[in-house]
Amino acid sequence: MTATFPLIPRRRVLGLPFGGLHSLRRGLGSDVAGSRPYEPGDDVDKIDWYASARLSLARGSEEFVVREHYADEAPRVVVLCDRRPSMAVFGEGWPWLRKPEAIRHSVKMIGDSAIGARGLLGYLDEAEGEPFWQPPRSEHQLGGLDLERGFGAPEDTLARGLAHLAQHRRDLPAGTFVFVLSDFLAVPSRDDWLRALERRWEMVPVVIQDPVWEQSFPDVSGAAVRFLDARTGKRALAALRAREVAERREENESRRAELLRTLRGLDLEPVLVSSHEPRDVSFAFLSWADQRLFTRGRA
Repeated sequence: MTATFPLIPRRRVLGLPFGGLHSLRRGLGSDVAGSRPYEPGDDVDKIDWYASARLSLARGSEEFVVREHYADEAPRVVVLCDRRPSMAVFGEGWPWLRKPEAIRHSVKMIGDSAIGARGLLGYLDEAEGEPFWQPPRSEHQLGGLDLERGFGAPEDTLARGLAHLAQHRRDLPAGTFVFVLSDFLAVPSRDDWLRALERRWEMVPVVIQDPVWEQSFPDVSGAAVRFLDARTGKRALAALRAREVAERREENESRRAELLRTLRGLDLEPVLVSSHEPRDVSFAFLSWADQRLFTRGRA
């Protein structure tokens, strides 16, 4: 069974008709926009008989009221995937969060949810330092995404990616969902986020961090630990004192708290992925959707 989550916008959107979201336009859809007097040529099935009876009784004449609906829209969804070296840890054989696997499950769930909403899916990364860009397309038009690409993106890949998306206004109108997958150990500036938000996109940071080594830090004092330099990819042994372990733990926990504080201060409710297990990834996105449903309309 395919795991999906509802794409819940903060505000109504304008886009292609006959999708799964509701727009500002009147048309075919399930969400009632209002009512008006019947006009010759109107579909009889659109007559609100209860409202018509009340109006006829009040006026003492036969009156008919027609319901109008908001047109259903096709949501546009884009995945901006961070493929810096730090997103390559940990691989097979390690007991911690395997980021490449978490990416695969996240992209699949986002894609299945877009397709389930009769939407369009796009993708962008800089795996080897150059943009790999597929504009939003239907399930049949979109080629297979190569999620086995490398992890050689530069440190500022997210800022570069947001700037790249801003150049494609025609493909990405207001209301487009932009899911940003990253560990956010290299964070876009506040101005980068604000420029993206000016496009009135539905920005969704997907924070993929290991709960042991990145959200906190284990007590490895006195033991020789093999560390990976996320920037160079080189490995080295190091032994940390108890004080150094405590400092790293405090630094990691403070960094995560500051990240979430910054995102929520920009009115960006993140998806928090701390496990590569499919059920845990599904739970993270469903929890985000529940929170979005609860706060919808407050933006």
